Amino acid sequence: MVMSMKNRSIRFNRSKQKQNKRLEEQYEQKLEEKVGKQEIYPDLEENINFIQTLLGNSGDLVTRQFMIQYDPDVQAAIIYLDELVAKEINHNYVLRPLMKFSEIPHKKGRDIWDMAYQSLVQAGETKVEEEMKKAIDAILCGDTVLFIDGYAKTMIIGTRGWQTRGISEPRAESVVRGPREGMSETLLFSLGMIRRRLKDPDLRVKMHTIGKRTKTIVSLLYVDGIVEPKIVEEVENRLKRIQIDGILETGYIEEFIQDQTWSPFPQLQNTERPDAVVAHLLEGKVAILVDGTPHALIAPAVFTQFYYSPEDYYERFHIATFLRFVRIISFFVALALPALYIAFVSFHPEMIPSKLQLAMAAGRATVPFPSIIEALMMEMSVEVLREASIRLPGPVGPTIGIVGALVIGDAAVRAGLVSPAMVIVVGLTTISSYANPNYNAAISVRLIRFPLMILAAIFGLYGIMLGLMLLLIHLVQLRSFGVPYMAPYAPLNRSDFKDTLIRVPWKWMNKRPSFFHPEDERRQAKKDGESESKPNEEGQSSS
Repeated sequence: MVMSMKNRSIRFNRSKQKQNKRLEEQYEQKLEEKVGKQEIYPDLEENINFIQTLLGNSGDLVTRQFMIQYDPDVQAAIIYLDELVAKEINHNYVLRPLMKFSEIPHKKGRDIWDMAYQSLVQAGETKVEEEMKKAIDAILCGDTVLFIDGYAKTMIIGTRGWQTRGISEPRAESVVRGPREGMSETLLFSLGMIRRRLKDPDLRVKMHTIGKRTKTIVSLLYVDGIVEPKIVEEVENRLKRIQIDGILETGYIEEFIQDQTWSPFPQLQNTERPDAVVAHLLEGKVAILVDGTPHALIAPAVFTQFYYSPEDYYERFHIATFLRFVRIISFFVALALPALYIAFVSFHPEMIPSKLQLAMAAGRATVPFPSIIEALMMEMSVEVLREASIRLPGPVGPTIGIVGALVIGDAAVRAGLVSPAMVIVVGLTTISSYANPNYNAAISVRLIRFPLMILAAIFGLYGIMLGLMLLLIHLVQLRSFGVPYMAPYAPLNRSDFKDTLIRVPWKWMNKRPSFFHPEDERRQAKKDGESESKPNEEGQSSS
C-alpha cells in the first residue's frame, strides 16, 4: 500500500512538472510573438511607439522627451511607470543633468552616450542593455529606461520608489518584552531590518525571480559557515523548479517546496518578526523573503519550534520554561478535550466520578442529541464566530466574537440543545487553541480535532488512542528538507534537550541544535578547560 501511494505521488509530481513546463512554454511563446528577440531600435520614435503599443498605451506609462543640452541636435526620452518610481531621482539626477549642465565642458569627439553614462546621469544603479525585452522588464519592475536617438541601446536606471506601509508591530506575534518591529511588504526594507540586526559579512542573499507574469523577486537568506550547504542547495533547487505565472505571497512558495503536500502540519514556519528571522539564521536555517508580503518562511522546521515565542529568549529561563509547558498543555487540551468528553459520556461513564456524573446527567437530561452531534454543533458555531470576528472591522470583530459566543452558548443551554458541560469543554478548547504563538500550527490542531472526535464517537477511548497513534506515526515519518520533524525526540538526541520543553540558561546553550547539521556547531566561545564533546556509540553528543 505504501509503495502504491509513493508511485501515485511520483506520477502526480511528474504530471505537475509537465503541466508547469507546458505553461512556461505557452507564456514564452506569447512573449516571443510580442517581443521576440527584438533589439533596441536606433530611432527614438520607434522605441517609444513599440513600448507604448506593447503596454497598450497604458495611462500610467510616462514618456518624457527632451533635448540633450550637451548636443542640442540630439533627442532623448525617459520612460517609466507612474507611482512605481522615485520621481525625485528622475527629476534631479536624470533630467536635470541631461537638460542643464553648463558646468561640464564640451569636448569635441566625445561620444554623447558615453558622456551621459559616465558623467551626466547621477543615479547610483545603472546598466546598459540592447534587448527590448530587458527594457520592458525594467519598466514593469519600477525602473526608468533612457533612450538616446541614434543609439541602439538603452540605459536602465534604478529608480524604484513606490509607497510602502510604515513599520508596525506584528498583530499575530505580539510580545510583552522584545522588539515591536514587523517586516514590510517591500523586500528591500525587510532585508534592511535583518541586516541591521545581523551585521555579519557571511550573511548571503540570493535573489530569484519567480512568476512568468508577476516576476516576483524572492530572496534566499542564509549565513555562510553556519548552515549546511546541502540544505541551501535543496531549497534553491526547489525554488528553481517552481513554474507558475504569478507569486503573490509566501503561501505560494510554501506549498511548492514543502516535503509532504497532504500533511496538515506546517513544514515551514512563517514569521513577520526580523528578530525571529535572525535567530533562525543563527541556528543554521535559511529564510525566504518574497517581495509584496511581510511574511518570511523559515526552513527547515521541526514540530517543537512552532510552540516557541521570541519572548522565550528575552525572559529568564524559569519564565520561558513555564510558558512552554503552558503551551504544550494547551496543545493537548485543544486537540483531545472534546474527543475525551464524547468518549466518557458515550462509552465510559463509569470512569467519571459519581458526583460529576450526576451533574453531567442532569445537564444532559433535556438534550435531544447524542454527544457527537452536540460537540460538532458547538465546535462549528465557535469556528464560524472566530472566522466572522476576523473578517469584521477591527474594533467590532473581537466584541462580536466574545459577545456572540456568550449569547449563543447561554441561549443553547437554556433551550436544552446542549449541556452546560459541553459549553465549558468548548470554551476551554477555544481558549487553549489561542495559546499557540503560531497561527498555522493552531489551525492544524483545529483541523485534526474533528476526525479525533468522530473516532471517539465510534470507538470511545480506543478510537482516541488509535487516532493519536496514527498522528504520532505521521509526525515521526515527516521530514522538512531532510530534517526529522520530531527532532530531537525522534531520533532521540539528549544533547539537544536544552532548548525544547525546558529552556536552560543561555550560558549552557553553547551549541546550536545538531539536527540542523550546522557547519559551525558552537554559538559561544569555548571556556577555559572545556573539552570537545565526543559522540557516543549511538552517534549522539554527550554534552
